[in-house]
Amino acid sequence: MSGRDLFCQPRRVGRGAALTLVFASVLVAGAATGSLPGPDRKSTPDAARSAAPAGHHQDVAKAAEEAMADGKSPMEAAERAVSRSGDRWGAVYSQGEYEEFEEALDGRYTGVGLWARRERDGRIEVTKVRAGSPAAGAGIRAGDLLRSVDGADVDGRPVTEVVSLLRGDAKDAAAGTAVTLGLERGTRAWTQTVRRARLSTDSVTVRKLPGGITLIKIDSFTKGSGDVVRDAVRQAPVGAGIVLDLRGNSGGLVTEAVTAASAFLDGGLVATYDVDGEQQVLHADSGGDTTRPLVALVDGGTMSAAELLTGALQDRGRAVVVGSRTFGKGSVQMPSRLPDGAVAELTVGHYRTPSGRGVDGKGITPDLEADQQVLERAETVLSGLAPES
Repeated sequence: MSGRDLFCQPRRVGRGAALTLVFASVLVAGAATGSLPGPDRKSTPDAARSAAPAGHHQDVAKAAEEAMADGKSPMEAAERAVSRSGDRWGAVYSQGEYEEFEEALDGRYTGVGLWARRERDGRIEVTKVRAGSPAAGAGIRAGDLLRSVDGADVDGRPVTEVVSLLRGDAKDAAAGTAVTLGLERGTRAWTQTVRRARLSTDSVTVRKLPGGITLIKIDSFTKGSGDVVRDAVRQAPVGAGIVLDLRGNSGGLVTEAVTAASAFLDGGLVATYDVDGEQQVLHADSGGDTTRPLVALVDGGTMSAAELLTGALQDRGRAVVVGSRTFGKGSVQMPSRLPDGAVAELTVGHYRTPSGRGVDGKGITPDLEADQQVLERAETVLSGLAPES
């Protein structure tokens, strides 16, 4: 899906830190496709509209207003305007879709339980399947290609449209309704009918590894995930290492990524970002654990807010980054409300790591490249980082 980076208004940081970076790869089955605004989530698009930059936002809003005056679809006109603009990450969401995304980042959604992203050739690839979900029960797995939804071809479509089809937005489909998926795995192609379900997300999981190592896996930055990370760090055995697994993390709420960074940093810079040329900053809270050995795991599915966190830990010498190059989603989007209640998210700037590195289109190169046995490599690194006894 197209990525999304929105603005929220965090209470503990200034106006400039009202940033919510969102993922390019999304929970296509109805989990989040992006990060929604923060504390005052529902008012954000309207507030953003009054503060939206000239040009791109105004062009899209004008197209929507003219369409409405002519009795045509404002949303379709806005989508055409975004497409003409060349904004790779720009997208338009119906009011219902946007509210669903808000719920997803609050940890609740209706869907089938799979994550997916649009590849550069336009194909929709499943990147992960939630355990116990309808998709998992149907045998769908990561790497499968999603070719159609209820008979509609999805190749080349924006993932926003794919999400809408999977959720059954046009029919106001509820949990228990059926959806037929066209799938492909290698040379095998088949159709599978599953029933949507009301699901909850456990975006952070914590488990113990041999040697007292704590593994913290973050699937996405949903509401409260940063505090879960901080609690896990506080409860980890004294002096033992931590593996922070960000592989496949498609992003989420940047405020939560900053909170997660605060678990490992004692204040200081997490990232900078610009909005129409004006630079703003994100800072960590003070009091984080700065001495415990830490390894961060990344791969090509590590995106957006997860890249922001990775870049902060790497640039500040706080973690050894192991894995493969990250996706490279470092642009910032702002939401604005359209006349019919839809929301347009348009690119307004880019973020940089503490050392000034740009991420968009480049990704982050790990300190130690590893495509296989990544966790084993991380454990080896931690053994070398452990203080002498």
